[in-house]
Amino acid sequence: FHHYIVMKNWIKMKEQLREKILVQDRIYGEIEIHEPVLVELINSAVVQRLRGINQLGVPDEFHWLKNFSRYEHSIGVFLLLKNLGASKEEQVAGLLHDVSHRALSHMYDWVVGDATKHGNNEEMQDEGHEEFVRNSDIPEILERYGYSVEIITDYHNFQLLEKDIPDLCADRIDYSIRQMPLELATEIYKNLGVVSGQIVCRDFGTAGRFARVFLQLQVNDWGSYQTSVRYYHLA
Repeated sequence: FHHYIVMKNWIKMKEQLREKILVQDRIYGEIEIHEPVLVELINSAVVQRLRGINQLGVPDEFHWLKNFSRYEHSIGVFLLLKNLGASKEEQVAGLLHDVSHRALSHMYDWVVGDATKHGNNEEMQDEGHEEFVRNSDIPEILERYGYSVEIITDYHNFQLLEKDIPDLCADRIDYSIRQMPLELATEIYKNLGVVSGQIVCRDFGTAGRFARVFLQLQVNDWGSYQTSVRYYHLA
Protein backbone atom coordinates (compact mmCIF):
# COMPACT_ATOMS: atom_id res chain seq x y z
CA PHE A 1 0.00 0.00 0.00
CA HIS A 2 2.88 2.35 0.84
CA HIS A 3 4.47 1.73 -2.57
CA TYR A 4 1.11 2.38 -4.23
CA ILE A 5 0.82 5.78 -2.50
CA VAL A 6 4.41 6.71 -3.44
CA MET A 7 3.81 5.74 -7.07
CA LYS A 8 0.51 7.65 -7.17
CA ASN A 9 2.17 10.78 -5.76
CA TRP A 10 5.02 10.43 -8.26
CA ILE A 11 2.59 10.21 -11.18
CA LYS A 12 0.67 13.21 -9.84
CA MET A 13 3.91 15.19 -9.53
CA LYS A 14 4.85 14.34 -13.13
CA GLU A 15 1.42 15.47 -14.33
CA GLN A 16 1.80 18.75 -12.44
CA LEU A 17 5.22 19.29 -14.00
CA ARG A 18 3.67 18.81 -17.43
CA GLU A 19 1.02 21.39 -16.60
CA LYS A 20 3.47 24.23 -15.98
CA ILE A 21 7.07 25.24 -16.51
CA LEU A 22 9.09 27.63 -14.38
CA VAL A 23 11.54 29.62 -16.48
CA GLN A 24 14.38 31.49 -14.82
CA ASP A 25 15.97 33.90 -17.26
CA ARG A 26 18.79 36.26 -16.30
CA ILE A 27 17.20 39.15 -18.21
CA TYR A 28 13.43 38.59 -17.99
CA GLY A 29 13.38 37.06 -14.53
CA GLU A 30 11.33 34.16 -13.18
CA ILE A 31 8.16 33.36 -15.12
CA GLU A 32 5.68 30.50 -14.75
CA ILE A 33 4.23 29.17 -18.00
CA HIS A 34 0.82 27.51 -17.80
CA GLU A 35 -0.49 27.58 -21.38
CA PRO A 36 -0.75 23.90 -22.42
CA VAL A 37 0.44 24.43 -26.01
CA LEU A 38 3.55 26.29 -24.83
CA VAL A 39 4.31 23.75 -22.10
CA GLU A 40 4.07 20.88 -24.59
CA LEU A 41 6.19 22.66 -27.19
CA ILE A 42 8.91 23.58 -24.69
CA ASN A 43 9.02 19.97 -23.46
CA SER A 44 9.13 18.58 -27.01
CA ALA A 45 12.31 16.88 -28.22
CA VAL A 46 12.79 19.31 -31.09
CA VAL A 47 12.85 22.35 -28.76
CA GLN A 48 14.89 20.65 -26.03
CA ARG A 49 17.61 19.75 -28.55
CA LEU A 50 18.35 23.48 -28.85
CA ARG A 51 19.98 23.30 -25.41
CA GLY A 52 22.96 21.67 -27.12
CA ILE A 53 23.31 24.20 -29.94
CA ASN A 54 25.16 27.41 -29.21
CA GLN A 55 23.98 30.71 -30.62
CA LEU A 56 27.24 31.90 -32.15
CA GLY A 57 28.07 28.66 -33.93
CA VAL A 58 31.79 28.92 -33.20
CA PRO A 59 32.67 26.75 -30.17
CA ASP A 60 33.66 28.68 -27.05
CA GLU A 61 37.31 27.65 -27.18
CA PHE A 62 37.65 29.36 -30.59
CA HIS A 63 35.70 32.52 -29.81
CA TRP A 64 36.23 35.58 -27.62
CA LEU A 65 32.53 36.15 -26.96
CA LYS A 66 30.51 34.36 -24.29
CA ASN A 67 28.12 31.90 -25.91
CA PHE A 68 24.56 31.01 -24.99
CA SER A 69 22.29 28.32 -26.39
CA ARG A 70 19.64 28.56 -29.08
CA TYR A 71 17.27 27.26 -26.39
CA GLU A 72 17.96 30.26 -24.13
CA HIS A 73 17.45 32.58 -27.09
CA SER A 74 14.21 30.88 -28.20
CA ILE A 75 12.76 31.02 -24.69
CA GLY A 76 13.89 34.65 -24.47
CA VAL A 77 12.16 35.62 -27.72
CA PHE A 78 8.96 33.96 -26.51
CA LEU A 79 9.14 35.75 -23.13
CA LEU A 80 9.85 39.10 -24.77
CA LEU A 81 6.86 38.68 -27.10
CA LYS A 82 4.67 37.65 -24.16
CA ASN A 83 5.69 40.72 -22.16
CA LEU A 84 5.06 42.97 -25.17
CA GLY A 85 1.49 41.68 -25.41
CA ALA A 86 1.93 39.65 -28.60
CA SER A 87 -0.80 37.20 -29.55
CA LYS A 88 -0.49 33.59 -28.38
CA GLU A 89 0.08 32.61 -32.01
CA GLU A 90 3.04 34.97 -32.30
CA GLN A 91 4.44 33.72 -28.98
CA VAL A 92 4.34 30.17 -30.36
CA ALA A 93 6.05 31.33 -33.57
CA GLY A 94 8.73 33.07 -31.50
CA LEU A 95 9.37 29.97 -29.41
CA LEU A 96 9.78 27.86 -32.56
CA HIS A 97 11.58 30.34 -34.81
CA ASP A 98 15.01 28.67 -34.44
CA VAL A 99 14.11 24.96 -34.16
CA SER A 100 15.47 24.27 -37.65
CA HIS A 101 19.02 25.24 -36.67
CA ARG A 102 21.60 22.50 -36.99
CA ALA A 103 24.70 22.02 -34.89
CA LEU A 104 27.10 24.98 -35.17
CA SER A 105 24.18 27.34 -35.95
CA HIS A 106 24.98 29.69 -38.85
CA MET A 107 28.39 28.12 -39.39
CA TYR A 108 26.37 25.31 -41.01
CA ASP A 109 25.53 27.71 -43.87
CA TRP A 110 29.26 28.09 -44.51
CA VAL A 111 29.77 24.32 -44.40
CA VAL A 112 27.18 23.46 -47.07
CA GLY A 113 27.98 26.47 -49.28
CA ASP A 114 30.64 29.15 -49.45
CA ALA A 115 28.80 32.07 -47.89
CA THR A 116 31.53 34.47 -49.01
CA LYS A 117 30.38 34.01 -52.63
CA HIS A 118 26.74 34.78 -51.92
CA GLY A 119 26.79 38.07 -50.05
CA ASN A 120 27.43 36.26 -46.75
CA ASN A 121 23.96 34.71 -46.98
CA GLU A 122 23.22 32.78 -43.79
CA GLU A 123 19.57 31.99 -44.43
CA MET A 124 19.73 28.36 -45.54
CA GLN A 125 18.34 26.99 -42.27
CA ASP A 126 15.61 29.61 -42.14
CA GLU A 127 14.56 28.77 -45.70
CA GLY A 128 14.10 25.13 -44.68
CA HIS A 129 12.25 26.02 -41.48
CA GLU A 130 8.76 24.86 -42.48
CA GLU A 131 10.01 21.55 -43.90
CA PHE A 132 12.02 20.87 -40.75
CA VAL A 133 9.00 21.58 -38.53
CA ARG A 134 6.72 19.36 -40.63
CA ASN A 135 9.16 16.46 -40.20
CA SER A 136 9.12 16.77 -36.41
CA ASP A 137 6.63 16.13 -33.61
CA ILE A 138 5.55 19.79 -33.61
CA PRO A 139 2.67 19.64 -36.16
CA GLU A 140 0.78 17.17 -33.99
CA ILE A 141 1.04 19.52 -31.00
CA LEU A 142 0.10 22.61 -33.00
CA GLU A 143 -2.90 21.01 -34.69
CA ARG A 144 -4.18 19.70 -31.36
CA TYR A 145 -4.49 23.30 -30.19
CA GLY A 146 -5.82 24.72 -33.45
CA TYR A 147 -2.63 26.30 -34.84
CA SER A 148 -1.55 26.12 -38.48
CA VAL A 149 2.00 24.95 -39.24
CA GLU A 150 1.99 27.04 -42.42
CA ILE A 151 1.07 30.24 -40.56
CA ILE A 152 3.37 29.63 -37.57
CA THR A 153 6.42 29.03 -39.78
CA ASP A 154 5.89 32.11 -41.99
CA TYR A 155 7.64 35.05 -40.32
CA HIS A 156 5.81 37.54 -42.52
CA ASN A 157 2.71 36.89 -40.40
CA PHE A 158 4.35 38.28 -37.25
CA GLN A 159 5.52 41.88 -37.19
CA LEU A 160 6.86 41.87 -33.63
CA LEU A 161 8.87 38.68 -34.10
CA GLU A 162 10.77 39.53 -37.30
CA LYS A 163 11.52 42.78 -39.11
CA ASP A 164 14.33 43.89 -41.36
CA ILE A 165 17.09 45.93 -39.76
CA PRO A 166 17.13 48.77 -38.62
CA ASP A 167 13.58 48.23 -37.26
CA LEU A 168 13.39 46.49 -33.90
CA CYS A 169 12.06 42.94 -33.62
CA ALA A 170 11.96 40.43 -30.77
CA ASP A 171 14.49 38.09 -32.41
CA ARG A 172 17.15 40.77 -32.92
CA ILE A 173 16.51 42.41 -29.55
CA ASP A 174 16.93 39.19 -27.59
CA TYR A 175 20.14 37.92 -29.17
CA SER A 176 21.73 41.36 -29.00
CA ILE A 177 20.93 42.28 -25.40
CA ARG A 178 22.12 38.82 -24.27
CA GLN A 179 25.61 39.94 -25.27
CA MET A 180 25.39 43.28 -23.48
CA PRO A 181 26.14 44.01 -19.80
CA LEU A 182 23.19 42.84 -17.68
CA GLU A 183 22.44 46.34 -16.37
CA LEU A 184 22.08 47.72 -19.91
CA ALA A 185 20.16 44.65 -21.13
CA THR A 186 17.65 45.04 -18.28
CA GLU A 187 17.31 48.77 -18.92
CA ILE A 188 16.56 48.19 -22.61
CA TYR A 189 14.08 45.40 -21.91
CA LYS A 190 12.17 47.44 -19.32
CA ASN A 191 11.98 50.44 -21.66
CA LEU A 192 10.48 48.59 -24.63
CA GLY A 193 6.91 49.09 -25.75
CA VAL A 194 4.71 48.68 -28.83
CA VAL A 195 3.32 51.62 -30.78
CA SER A 196 1.26 51.08 -33.95
CA GLY A 197 2.53 47.52 -34.22
CA GLN A 198 6.18 48.56 -33.94
CA ILE A 199 8.56 47.79 -31.05
CA VAL A 200 10.07 51.02 -29.75
CA CYS A 201 12.13 52.34 -26.84
CA ARG A 202 10.10 54.61 -24.57
CA ASP A 203 12.88 57.19 -24.12
CA PHE A 204 15.61 58.63 -26.31
CA GLY A 205 18.41 57.89 -23.83
CA THR A 206 17.76 54.15 -23.83
CA ALA A 207 17.30 54.12 -27.60
CA GLY A 208 20.64 55.86 -28.05
CA ARG A 209 22.52 53.51 -25.73
CA PHE A 210 20.96 50.47 -27.40
CA ALA A 211 21.85 51.76 -30.88
CA ARG A 212 25.46 52.55 -29.98
CA VAL A 213 26.19 49.22 -28.26
CA PHE A 214 24.39 47.27 -31.01
CA LEU A 215 26.54 49.00 -33.64
CA GLN A 216 29.70 48.24 -31.65
CA LEU A 217 28.74 44.55 -31.47
CA GLN A 218 28.03 44.48 -35.19
CA VAL A 219 31.29 46.15 -36.19
CA ASN A 220 33.62 44.59 -33.64
CA ASP A 221 32.07 41.15 -33.15
CA TRP A 222 29.25 39.76 -35.34
CA GLY A 223 30.38 41.33 -38.60
CA SER A 224 34.08 41.62 -37.88
CA TYR A 225 36.91 40.19 -39.96
CA GLN A 226 37.84 37.97 -37.01
CA THR A 227 34.39 36.37 -36.97
CA SER A 228 34.36 35.89 -40.75
CA VAL A 229 37.79 34.24 -40.66
CA ARG A 230 36.73 31.91 -37.84
CA TYR A 231 33.57 30.88 -39.74
CA TYR A 232 35.46 30.37 -42.99
CA HIS A 233 38.31 28.25 -41.61
CA LEU A 234 36.27 26.24 -39.08
CA ALA A 235 33.64 25.51 -41.73
